[in-house]
Amino acid sequence: MSWPMTSDLVARRVFTGLILLSILLLGVVVWPFANGFFLAAVLAGALYGTHKRLTRLLRGRNNLSAGLLCFGVIIALLLPLTGFTAFLVSEAADGVRYVSETLRTEGMDGLVNQLPGAVRKPVQGLLDRFAIEELNLDDKLQQQVSSTGGTAARAVTGVVAATGSFAFQTTMMLIAFFFLLVDGKRLVDWLESVVPLKRGQTTELLLEFRHVTIAVLVSSAVTAGVQAIAALVGYLITRVPVPFFFAAVTFFLALIPAIGAAVVCFVAALLLLITGHPWAALFLAIWGVVVVGLVDNIVKPLLAKRGMDMHGAIIFFALLGGLAAFGTVGLLLGPLIVAFFLAVVRIYERDYGRTSPKAAAPPTPPV
Repeated sequence: MSWPMTSDLVARRVFTGLILLSILLLGVVVWPFANGFFLAAVLAGALYGTHKRLTRLLRGRNNLSAGLLCFGVIIALLLPLTGFTAFLVSEAADGVRYVSETLRTEGMDGLVNQLPGAVRKPVQGLLDRFAIEELNLDDKLQQQVSSTGGTAARAVTGVVAATGSFAFQTTMMLIAFFFLLVDGKRLVDWLESVVPLKRGQTTELLLEFRHVTIAVLVSSAVTAGVQAIAALVGYLITRVPVPFFFAAVTFFLALIPAIGAAVVCFVAALLLLITGHPWAALFLAIWGVVVVGLVDNIVKPLLAKRGMDMHGAIIFFALLGGLAAFGTVGLLLGPLIVAFFLAVVRIYERDYGRTSPKAAAPPTPPV
């Protein structure tokens, strides 16, 4: 009589092992696209309400709405990059034109005299050294080219590989983003039916993730804007050239925690130092650390708290811990992991703990 029960128990254990093996193999298959899929899920959760409203405006054309949102994401990615590239190319062309005209009319001495005092002496000393060693210049250049050729080739290869990886992940993200917008509701319904949880618990967890995602994205964008405005004030006070361009760069780099907004302030301060304004450079460097750099640690947790049912200190450490553990993507993963933990504990306490109706009911007396 015990044989069927034993067989059923063995079958359950074997099938549990098969499920774990299938999850592992699925992770291996999905891992190359993990970053793209994660960002697609984040964007789809944040923009799903916009997608539904746009679908209603388009009279139920679900695919068209998703396609328009994908196009909007592409524009949001390419427009800043195109604008920065056009500005840099224009400035580089003006610089090359100025150098060529100065060399043609005044020669090398005239070009050196146009340099700031902090740079003029080192450049003049370097030119004098080259003039003394002019006979051996060709040999030294040849040796330098030979020694740095391999390093340059590796650097170019690394840049090409990084660019290709970024383009690949972006493409995968856009494809996944489109299908999550189109079929996201059916995916949630399927997860609700197959996940071994009570009805509604899976949807509740996913809604918690969506609220946290929106809160983090909105707080990141608003914080980057506040940092850009604070940096712009410093640029205007110190009279940095093209201050609004530097403010725009500050905004977009503030969205990348691995770089940060204060780096742009340091670059602008270095530019001021080279051009002979040491006190302005010192002021801007201090301003970048004290004002621009600390805004991120103060404003972002306060803004994120509005969209999360968490204490501000928990959000602060979740952001920093996620950043330290997972890199840039940890700014989302950290709060999501903490929100997942709190949601699981809350659901368990409500449905299975002391506050659940089943647990609160008095025991049935024995008959």
